[in-house]
Amino acid sequence: MSRKLFTVGPVDVAPDTLAAMDKPMITHRSKEYKQLHASIEEKLKEVLDTNYDILMVAGSATVLLEGAARCGISKKSLGLTSGSFGDRSIEVATTNGKQVDVVKVPLGKAVKPVDIEGKVAKDTEAVHWVSNESSSGVYCDSVALAEKVREQNPDSLIMIDSVTSMFAMDLQFKKLEPDSVVFGTQKALALPPGLAFAAVSPRFFEKAETVQNKGFYADFTKLKEKNDENYALTTPPVSLMYGVDYQLDKMLKEGMATRYRRHQEMADMVRKWAKEKLQGIFPEEGYQSNTIGVINRGDLDFDKFHSIIKSKGMEISNGYGAVKNSTFRIGHMGDLTCSDIRNLLDVMDEALEEMKE
Repeated sequence: MSRKLFTVGPVDVAPDTLAAMDKPMITHRSKEYKQLHASIEEKLKEVLDTNYDILMVAGSATVLLEGAARCGISKKSLGLTSGSFGDRSIEVATTNGKQVDVVKVPLGKAVKPVDIEGKVAKDTEAVHWVSNESSSGVYCDSVALAEKVREQNPDSLIMIDSVTSMFAMDLQFKKLEPDSVVFGTQKALALPPGLAFAAVSPRFFEKAETVQNKGFYADFTKLKEKNDENYALTTPPVSLMYGVDYQLDKMLKEGMATRYRRHQEMADMVRKWAKEKLQGIFPEEGYQSNTIGVINRGDLDFDKFHSIIKSKGMEISNGYGAVKNSTFRIGHMGDLTCSDIRNLLDVMDEALEEMKE
């Protein structure tokens, strides 16, 4: 049975977007491919309001998170975490032989500048964190964190996982001045999984030139060499790239300010419902994600609740990590609209009523 996805990812892909990928195959060493590659990078720069190089690699975003760790850190970094995916970013670095100092805050809380006071040492080569923690629904103030990092060590690279915030929440690139920002296709870009991106600063590439053992597949220096020619280092998912090009046109037509506002409105609707019908949203006030609603389920039988929702043609997500059994998650991102969310909430109301019978 086909269902409309209100999941954390992969997310719902619109029929017109799927149709945009149904084009004849081209080789990735052709003139046509170069035009497609260049078009995507140009539009991404416009959407993100940046002049950074934007690298593209077949795979999930994790492959470029690993690439950032291997290429931007020789020995030591500082990892900030408020949940499962912050923990993963630290694991990515440590399993690649890096020494990672850790700042960890309680689940449901955001890492704040005060938490990293005195933590960024002279030998801290990079500080990395997740802008939008999808296990807890926490969105941190990356601009404030970046300013605190630079205050302590202006040479430290700033490396951000923006997988569930990019294209839905304004990262304010000009103020943020990050060095690597990683994201993928299967979240707010509203496409199938399979393509990862990294927006990379000039000083990151300078650092990468000095780092040893960067590997091959996600070596940022090799990727840049090919990217400068509008080619990929290894075979890219061309059909998916057609979808990316199409989706970026849709974003530019909608306007990014309008897109950010739509995500805010959808998130507000879910928060209001959670407060009225259950026990509210899990993350702390002022740091709540606009793409993922993590809802306190209380004594709700989620499996039964979700079964009813799925029988009505919709799907949401279970909780994740340490709060898997006490929360559930709603993805409100991508091409979803307030009307879609209203329909979901109506179905969820119906499910709650059915469970009373």
